[in-house]
Amino acid sequence: MLLNKLPAKLFFALLVILIFTGRVANAQVNKNASYALIGRVIPKAAAHFKVEEIPAINGKDAFEIESINNKIVLRGNNGVAIASALYYYLTEYCHCQVTWNGTNLNLPAKLPAVTTKIRKNTPYQYRYYLNYCTYNYSMSWWDWKRWEKEIDWMALHGIDMPLALTGQEYTWYQVYKDMGFTDNDLKSFFCGPAYFSWFWMGNLDGWGGPLPVSWMTNYRDLQQKILKRERALGMKPVLQSFTGHVPAAFMTRFPKSKLKKTNWNNGFGDTYILDTHDPMFDLIGRKFLETQTRLYGTDHLYSADTFNENEPPTDDPAYLSALSSRVYQAMSSADPKAVWVMQGWLFYSDRKFWKTPQIKALLQAVPNDHMIMLDLATEIEPVWKRTEAYYGKPWIWNMLHNFGGNIGMFGRIEGVANGPALALKDTASGKLAGIGLTMEGIEQNPVLYELMTSNTWQSEPINLDNWLRSYILNRYGSVNEHTIKAWQVLKETAYNGKDIRDASESIITGRPTFDSAAVWTRTKLNYQRKDLLPAWDELMKAIPANRKSDGFQYDLVDLSRQVLANYARPLQQKWARAYEDKNITDFDKYSSQYLQLITDMDALLATRKDFLLGPWLADARKCGTTLAEKAIYERNARNLVTLWGDEKSPLHEYSCRQWSGLLNDFYKVRWQKFFTEAKAALKAGKPMDAATFDKTISAWEWNWVNMQKPYPVTTKGSSILLAQQLYKKYRTKIGADLK
Repeated sequence: MLLNKLPAKLFFALLVILIFTGRVANAQVNKNASYALIGRVIPKAAAHFKVEEIPAINGKDAFEIESINNKIVLRGNNGVAIASALYYYLTEYCHCQVTWNGTNLNLPAKLPAVTTKIRKNTPYQYRYYLNYCTYNYSMSWWDWKRWEKEIDWMALHGIDMPLALTGQEYTWYQVYKDMGFTDNDLKSFFCGPAYFSWFWMGNLDGWGGPLPVSWMTNYRDLQQKILKRERALGMKPVLQSFTGHVPAAFMTRFPKSKLKKTNWNNGFGDTYILDTHDPMFDLIGRKFLETQTRLYGTDHLYSADTFNENEPPTDDPAYLSALSSRVYQAMSSADPKAVWVMQGWLFYSDRKFWKTPQIKALLQAVPNDHMIMLDLATEIEPVWKRTEAYYGKPWIWNMLHNFGGNIGMFGRIEGVANGPALALKDTASGKLAGIGLTMEGIEQNPVLYELMTSNTWQSEPINLDNWLRSYILNRYGSVNEHTIKAWQVLKETAYNGKDIRDASESIITGRPTFDSAAVWTRTKLNYQRKDLLPAWDELMKAIPANRKSDGFQYDLVDLSRQVLANYARPLQQKWARAYEDKNITDFDKYSSQYLQLITDMDALLATRKDFLLGPWLADARKCGTTLAEKAIYERNARNLVTLWGDEKSPLHEYSCRQWSGLLNDFYKVRWQKFFTEAKAALKAGKPMDAATFDKTISAWEWNWVNMQKPYPVTTKGSSILLAQQLYKKYRTKIGADLK
């Protein structure tokens, strides 16, 4: 090699230059991990691909694709870049797609050659993924098989910075046991598995427990597998840090400690926060990170949210600055390389408290290169614009999109197509360092997630019409006038992103009422109900050309579900009017139609596993090692998607799901009971006692939560046939009623 013949001083000088210009880099590609991913995604075609390494460009990921000697060569600076190269090839050359809700991997018999080398590099250092809440609204019961599939999805879509919280409860268990706490002390501290997100954020203790030690050890082992795979692909996971949340038993074990009692105000008991001035704060923070690092390693990225939906005791900037500094010191004393990754949700959710002096005080107490801010819901409200781009901190543009894992066709499609690139080019955006996905729940609205991750490898706004055409081709395997027209309608209606924050719920899933909405059941839409019907018409016309497509079948069911869910409101108005008019005949007629609508929706959703209650409950029970554990986990699973808390919970329906099994067995039964009471009141000639009904139905709901009953885990019927039957039954009627 020529470099070997150079004088030593010149050799090292040249080497330094090459390193700093990005021409030489340490080996970062685990080729075995990349080949294994290719084998999992496209096993029959894996032998046609070759993996090679290239350096990053200016510290940011890059990939190349080229055909050489009948092989598709995928090059990248790490496993994520190589997986992204694979997905680029699959989408752009083979017209394939991998989503949670429908996958098309029908590769051509002969793989297309790449005639001109493709080279891409990302303008974003970080591509963040997950929200604390995702770990429960979607991931509560995941095993390694499901996690393996998700990590592959992450890599294919360019994610390199995932939040990694699985197994944190075992870390805390070790820390507190080492400090002398007994299992009995901790029994009321650890919550049930469906509520870890809010336990980790200090919002609740104990609810849904007791948590078996078997869970902790099993999920410790699972976390180690997750992290090993993520790191093998070049990801840098974000782990947890200490923010002061301690067990109530702390008062007994350490009576001189400085504790503050706080309450989330959502129907749960108080939690306890250790004052950052207390000498034990730094001690526990250090112990936690040392224990966590021993168990799980570290990439020096730590999530810490000190005031998630809990206000500090004072808005004094000096207090907030000192507190922030001590939280960071607790990290850095254990890991001098620690970088605090903070969710910026508090600045959105509690803007009355977090004004400029308070935000500045909290952020500026930490060195800029040791903090990364997550602008958690940028597509809803870009907080960076009112904080001078987080006052010099690196920050990440995120799409939140989904709250509670609720099901509804919704999204700010134009904003997601344009927002990241516009911010990147904005001179006021400061240290914009990444993009991310911070949804509360996944496995819905795949179009938004494909679109958002399409921003990863470009710095220009996405041409949405061209992108949608490619999306249709990749998803369905073909493009025709009907699918194009359908998606144009969807773009202008369900996905127009106007007026409301997130997806509307259907009145069907609300606690029964004569009103147009309930506490967590908002029925206002971004469009007129009748304006969605042409999309339904066009997808029906597209059936002959697309009936075999998995993605098309999902979209047909989802759109049919949305049309019927929307129709529930005008149908409700009919029986509510009949009740007001004391017309028992019409009340019977329209309330029966309303119940039949729920039955029909349940049958339609039973044709897709995406919409089944059964797997959610069955997966929960599988996590148990005894009958008692299985019962705890099933109760957790039932509770989260219905009442959320106890029978007086103010959060009921926050995480409502339009799922087969839940519609027939929970929502429809509630409405049947409501109609029985309303009809009895009509016959008696007196108003229905809504307060008494609300009390009795909440008791019935709590009883349902505590039941044990299996539901189907496999689909029933044909999505195409059921959708066609319901279209024939309802289309004309809905059109007439919505005129």
